[in-house]
Amino acid sequence: MPSTNESSEINTAERLALVKSNVMTAASAGGRDGNDVTLVAVSKTQPAEAIVRVIEAGQVDFGENRVQEAKEKWPALKEQYPHIRLHLLGNLQSNKLRDALALFDVFHTLDRPKLAAAMARLRDEDGMAMPQCFVQVNTGEELQKAGVGPRDVDQFVAQCGNEFGLQVAGLMCIPPNDEDAALHFAFLAKLARRNGLSGLSMGMSSDYEMAAEMGATHIRVGTAIFGPRTF
Repeated sequence: MPSTNESSEINTAERLALVKSNVMTAASAGGRDGNDVTLVAVSKTQPAEAIVRVIEAGQVDFGENRVQEAKEKWPALKEQYPHIRLHLLGNLQSNKLRDALALFDVFHTLDRPKLAAAMARLRDEDGMAMPQCFVQVNTGEELQKAGVGPRDVDQFVAQCGNEFGLQVAGLMCIPPNDEDAALHFAFLAKLARRNGLSGLSMGMSSDYEMAAEMGATHIRVGTAIFGPRTF
């Protein structure tokens, strides 16, 4: 009988392989190459040993929601696995920006001029490298959710480039739980096309296949890879 660790490694590898296979199939159904979809393994609250199992199974891109949590576990992991790309998926406070820029390779939640201005200032004054950036769009216009309102997307994307000199790679959204995610994915794709952006960060464990079929370039999957949380 395999040990608990061996069993976990087998299950992790199988789950990751299944998600990747599903992405390839869904993208193909949408007339796309699945290799053009970046799978981000959402590792928030996961311990280092669980993350290592996913890395050893071949995963490269990982996502975290909180800068402080990422600071506690990722510097050592990135030293051991320097090829890893780390994505910031949660809302970012300006006072955490310097730490975030030093640690993350991609930001998915750029959502306000104050944050964009602070990023540009750290680039110009301190020479800090800028991550790839997605503008978070509050497609459902939910009061409790962060993100740029749909009516303000065009202006904010232009401001990021013209005023702050930041390159926006694409748009990101988290659809409302009680609405058809497909409608929000289609709307996000329309906004991106209007702004000449190719990147679409959309889709999570419950709807990543739909997102891959509808044009996502980045999908953010946690439970389907790591399994149900037991802590």
